[in-house]
Amino acid sequence: MKKIIFAIALLMGGAGMNAQTENGFKVMDVQRDFAENGFSYFTGAPILAAGDSVRNNAMTIGWGAIGNVWGMQRPTMTVYVAPKRYTHEVMEQSKYFTVMDFADPEIARYLGSKSGRDGDKAKALGLHVAYTKNGTPYYKEATSVIECEIMYAEDMKESGFRNDVPKRLYMNFSAGIHTMYIGEVVGAWRK
Repeated sequence: MKKIIFAIALLMGGAGMNAQTENGFKVMDVQRDFAENGFSYFTGAPILAAGDSVRNNAMTIGWGAIGNVWGMQRPTMTVYVAPKRYTHEVMEQSKYFTVMDFADPEIARYLGSKSGRDGDKAKALGLHVAYTKNGTPYYKEATSVIECEIMYAEDMKESGFRNDVPKRLYMNFSAGIHTMYIGEVVGAWRK
Protein backbone atom coordinates (compact mmCIF):
# COMPACT_ATOMS: atom_id res chain seq x y z
CA MET A 1 0.00 0.00 0.00
CA LYS A 2 2.81 2.45 0.89
CA LYS A 3 4.47 1.73 -2.47
CA ILE A 4 1.24 2.56 -4.31
CA ILE A 5 0.78 5.83 -2.40
CA PHE A 6 4.42 6.75 -3.03
CA ALA A 7 4.02 5.97 -6.74
CA ILE A 8 0.90 8.19 -6.94
CA ALA A 9 2.75 10.97 -5.10
CA LEU A 10 5.65 10.73 -7.54
CA LEU A 11 3.29 10.70 -10.50
CA MET A 12 1.36 13.69 -9.26
CA GLY A 13 4.22 15.73 -7.87
CA GLY A 14 7.32 14.51 -9.61
CA ALA A 15 9.62 16.17 -12.08
CA GLY A 16 8.07 18.09 -14.93
CA MET A 17 5.33 19.80 -12.95
CA ASN A 18 7.06 23.20 -13.06
CA ALA A 19 4.40 24.77 -15.26
CA GLN A 20 1.80 24.33 -12.53
CA THR A 21 4.01 25.41 -9.63
CA GLU A 22 5.24 28.43 -11.59
CA ASN A 23 1.59 29.43 -12.02
CA GLY A 24 0.89 29.30 -8.28
CA PHE A 25 -0.48 25.77 -8.01
CA LYS A 26 0.47 23.15 -5.44
CA VAL A 27 0.18 19.41 -6.00
CA MET A 28 -2.99 17.83 -4.61
CA ASP A 29 -3.55 14.13 -3.88
CA VAL A 30 -7.18 13.71 -4.96
CA GLN A 31 -7.69 10.58 -2.89
CA ARG A 32 -6.59 12.37 0.27
CA ASP A 33 -7.14 16.10 -0.31
CA PHE A 34 -10.18 16.46 -2.60
CA ALA A 35 -12.75 17.75 -0.11
CA GLU A 36 -15.67 18.55 -2.42
CA ASN A 37 -18.79 16.42 -2.27
CA GLY A 38 -18.82 14.13 -5.30
CA PHE A 39 -22.62 14.30 -5.42
CA SER A 40 -22.63 18.07 -5.83
CA TYR A 41 -19.23 18.90 -7.33
CA PHE A 42 -20.51 19.11 -10.91
CA THR A 43 -23.41 21.39 -9.95
CA GLY A 44 -20.74 24.05 -9.38
CA ALA A 45 -20.14 24.19 -13.15
CA PRO A 46 -16.50 23.17 -13.50
CA ILE A 47 -14.72 23.71 -16.79
CA LEU A 48 -13.56 20.89 -19.07
CA ALA A 49 -10.62 21.54 -21.42
CA ALA A 50 -8.98 19.31 -24.01
CA GLY A 51 -6.68 19.57 -26.97
CA ASP A 52 -3.11 20.72 -27.46
CA SER A 53 -1.15 23.88 -28.25
CA VAL A 54 -2.48 23.93 -31.83
CA ARG A 55 -6.18 23.35 -31.12
CA ASN A 56 -7.90 23.34 -27.76
CA ASN A 57 -11.23 24.26 -26.30
CA ALA A 58 -12.97 24.52 -22.97
CA MET A 59 -16.61 24.30 -21.96
CA THR A 60 -18.70 24.34 -18.82
CA ILE A 61 -19.88 20.92 -17.67
CA GLY A 62 -22.69 20.08 -15.30
CA TRP A 63 -22.62 16.30 -15.43
CA GLY A 64 -19.90 14.03 -14.16
CA ALA A 65 -18.73 11.56 -11.54
CA ILE A 66 -15.73 11.18 -9.27
CA GLY A 67 -14.55 7.88 -7.84
CA ASN A 68 -12.57 4.91 -9.02
CA VAL A 69 -12.88 2.12 -11.52
CA TRP A 70 -10.59 -0.75 -12.51
CA GLY A 71 -8.77 -0.58 -9.19
CA MET A 72 -9.22 1.02 -5.78
CA GLN A 73 -6.00 3.01 -6.14
CA ARG A 74 -7.02 4.38 -9.54
CA PRO A 75 -8.90 7.68 -9.01
CA THR A 76 -11.13 8.55 -11.95
CA MET A 77 -13.29 11.35 -13.21
CA THR A 78 -16.12 10.76 -15.67
CA VAL A 79 -17.36 13.59 -17.87
CA TYR A 80 -20.09 13.77 -20.50
CA VAL A 81 -19.94 15.77 -23.73
CA ALA A 82 -22.70 16.03 -26.34
CA PRO A 83 -21.61 15.20 -29.91
CA LYS A 84 -22.64 18.54 -31.43
CA ARG A 85 -20.40 20.48 -29.01
CA TYR A 86 -17.10 21.71 -30.43
CA THR A 87 -15.35 20.26 -27.39
CA HIS A 88 -16.56 16.80 -28.45
CA GLU A 89 -14.48 17.05 -31.64
CA VAL A 90 -11.46 18.04 -29.57
CA MET A 91 -12.03 15.30 -26.97
CA GLU A 92 -12.20 12.67 -29.71
CA GLN A 93 -8.68 13.63 -30.79
CA SER A 94 -7.25 13.98 -27.27
CA LYS A 95 -5.54 11.56 -24.93
CA TYR A 96 -6.00 13.79 -21.86
CA PHE A 97 -8.41 16.37 -20.49
CA THR A 98 -8.47 18.77 -17.55
CA VAL A 99 -11.31 19.79 -15.25
CA MET A 100 -10.92 23.18 -13.59
CA ASP A 101 -12.63 25.34 -11.02
CA PHE A 102 -12.70 29.15 -11.00
CA ALA A 103 -13.56 31.68 -8.31
CA ASP A 104 -15.43 33.87 -10.82
CA PRO A 105 -18.82 32.34 -11.80
CA GLU A 106 -18.91 34.54 -14.93
CA ILE A 107 -16.24 32.32 -16.48
CA ALA A 108 -18.51 29.28 -16.32
CA ARG A 109 -21.46 31.29 -17.64
CA TYR A 110 -19.49 32.56 -20.63
CA LEU A 111 -17.79 29.25 -21.46
CA GLY A 112 -21.18 27.53 -21.24
CA SER A 113 -22.93 29.96 -23.56
CA LYS A 114 -20.39 30.41 -26.39
CA SER A 115 -18.93 27.95 -28.88
CA GLY A 116 -15.23 27.57 -29.61
CA ARG A 117 -16.20 27.28 -33.28
CA ASP A 118 -17.06 30.99 -33.22
CA GLY A 119 -13.87 32.31 -31.65
CA ASP A 120 -11.25 32.06 -28.93
CA LYS A 121 -13.27 31.99 -25.70
CA ALA A 122 -10.19 32.09 -23.46
CA LYS A 123 -8.91 35.20 -25.20
CA ALA A 124 -12.33 36.86 -24.94
CA LEU A 125 -12.25 36.28 -21.15
CA GLY A 126 -8.60 37.28 -20.75
CA LEU A 127 -7.65 33.77 -19.65
CA HIS A 128 -4.11 32.50 -20.17
CA VAL A 129 -3.66 28.97 -21.50
CA ALA A 130 -0.86 26.85 -20.02
CA TYR A 131 -0.05 23.17 -20.51
CA THR A 132 0.74 20.25 -18.24
CA LYS A 133 3.78 18.05 -18.85
CA ASN A 134 1.45 15.91 -21.00
CA GLY A 135 0.55 18.92 -23.13
CA THR A 136 -3.00 19.18 -21.76
CA PRO A 137 -4.42 22.72 -21.69
CA TYR A 138 -5.54 24.49 -18.53
CA TYR A 139 -5.99 28.12 -17.54
CA LYS A 140 -3.57 29.88 -15.20
CA GLU A 141 -6.51 31.67 -13.56
CA ALA A 142 -8.13 28.42 -12.37
CA THR A 143 -8.24 27.69 -8.63
CA SER A 144 -7.82 23.95 -9.19
CA VAL A 145 -6.89 21.69 -12.09
CA ILE A 146 -7.40 17.94 -12.36
CA GLU A 147 -5.75 16.23 -15.33
CA CYS A 148 -7.07 12.91 -16.57
CA GLU A 149 -5.92 10.39 -19.15
CA ILE A 150 -8.88 9.05 -21.12
CA MET A 151 -9.23 5.34 -20.38
CA TYR A 152 -12.64 4.72 -21.94
CA ALA A 153 -15.17 6.52 -24.12
CA GLU A 154 -18.62 5.35 -25.08
CA ASP A 155 -21.50 6.98 -26.91
CA MET A 156 -24.60 6.64 -24.77
CA LYS A 157 -27.42 4.99 -26.70
CA GLU A 158 -31.17 5.35 -26.51
CA SER A 159 -31.46 1.55 -26.37
CA GLY A 160 -29.71 1.67 -22.99
CA PHE A 161 -32.23 4.02 -21.35
CA ARG A 162 -33.92 2.10 -18.53
CA ASN A 163 -36.44 4.70 -17.37
CA ASP A 164 -38.10 7.89 -18.57
CA VAL A 165 -35.53 10.35 -17.17
CA PRO A 166 -33.04 10.12 -20.08
CA LYS A 167 -35.84 9.61 -22.59
CA ARG A 168 -37.47 12.89 -21.55
CA LEU A 169 -34.18 14.78 -21.39
CA TYR A 170 -33.06 13.84 -24.88
CA MET A 171 -36.49 14.29 -26.47
CA ASN A 172 -35.76 18.00 -27.05
CA PHE A 173 -31.98 18.10 -26.63
CA SER A 174 -30.61 19.21 -29.98
CA ALA A 175 -26.91 18.61 -29.12
CA GLY A 176 -27.39 14.83 -29.24
CA ILE A 177 -26.97 11.98 -26.76
CA HIS A 178 -23.79 12.45 -24.76
CA THR A 179 -20.52 10.58 -24.98
CA MET A 180 -19.15 9.36 -21.65
CA TYR A 181 -15.40 9.74 -21.05
CA ILE A 182 -13.76 8.00 -18.08
CA GLY A 183 -10.37 9.46 -17.26
CA GLU A 184 -7.76 8.28 -14.79
CA VAL A 185 -6.50 11.17 -12.67
CA VAL A 186 -2.82 11.62 -13.52
CA GLY A 187 -2.29 15.03 -11.93
CA ALA A 188 -4.08 17.49 -9.66
CA TRP A 189 -3.19 20.96 -8.46
CA ARG A 190 -4.83 23.78 -6.54
CA LYS A 191 -3.99 27.25 -5.37
